[in-house]
Amino acid sequence: MTNSIIELHTQVPADLEGNVFGQFDEHLKLIERTLNVTLISRDGSLKILGTDGSATQAKKLIEELVTLAGKGNTITRQNVTYALSLAMEERNQVLTEIDKDFICNTIQGRPIKPKTLGQKEYVEQIRKKMIVFGIGPAGTGKTYLAMAMAVTAFRNEEVSRIILTRPAIEAGEKLGFLPGDLQSKVDPYLRPLYDALYQIMGAENFQKNMEKGLIEVAPLAYMRGRTLDNAFIILDEAQNTTPVQMKMFLTRIGFGSKVVVTGDATQKDLPKGTTSGLDVALKVLKKVEGISICELTNSDVVRHPLVQKIVQAYDAYEKRESKDSKNKRKRTRT
Repeated sequence: MTNSIIELHTQVPADLEGNVFGQFDEHLKLIERTLNVTLISRDGSLKILGTDGSATQAKKLIEELVTLAGKGNTITRQNVTYALSLAMEERNQVLTEIDKDFICNTIQGRPIKPKTLGQKEYVEQIRKKMIVFGIGPAGTGKTYLAMAMAVTAFRNEEVSRIILTRPAIEAGEKLGFLPGDLQSKVDPYLRPLYDALYQIMGAENFQKNMEKGLIEVAPLAYMRGRTLDNAFIILDEAQNTTPVQMKMFLTRIGFGSKVVVTGDATQKDLPKGTTSGLDVALKVLKKVEGISICELTNSDVVRHPLVQKIVQAYDAYEKRESKDSKNKRKRTRT
């Protein structure tokens, strides 16, 4: 017995059509392909043709996108893809709920908000806990959201300074021969942190607070021997710490401070055979009260859709390599 085709209608205001439908109707085409429905737009009304379940899902999804667009959000392909994945799990109105979680504005006035359920949980844990580990692949917003939370806490005078740090490990490149003093040599490692702060605070504001010592961007080695009170501290690229460095960092934390440790266990740049301090910390601290471990996944990637595909392709490749390596070891033993 085949499911009968039904016809549903929903309204899309003319001024929101371009945003909701996407360039050359790419969002509508994506919804049609994924949910196996036909969408026909005419005079502000969208006709939806499909089986009862598919048409109803499509109607709810489009109405959610219209709500988001009506609040001034730019609808991206990533929004639509994520909404579709939630729709397949029959989870509706999730994007609208996520959208309520406002962190702060960039210097250009663009609101910074979590974009996925994983990101929302991560932001909530940063609000609640003293130490949060944000673990996940590139593009999941780990560092950027932590930066936004740090700037918000600083503006609200919840902390008196921001400290951003990362281990000075080269991503397959040699920076040792760069000219200049030590700060000039380590600046290339810290550039991604500067870039994010410029976008959130503005270059002028950032420089002023740097000169006053209220914002510090420094390599991890500079943290040794210090006690970091009343600060919002972000340790980025934590997968490149050694166990000794990670322990040193975590034991620097003082009263009134909040710490976010971000890392991607699949992107280690440590010398071969070196144990990652992040891996050890996650095992040692997973049951310690006051510490939260948030694991972001491929579904939380909010960069260009191609980045999501690249992350997934590498994950699949690494799993195959790991499996082949285990099978080879087994054959060698026998």
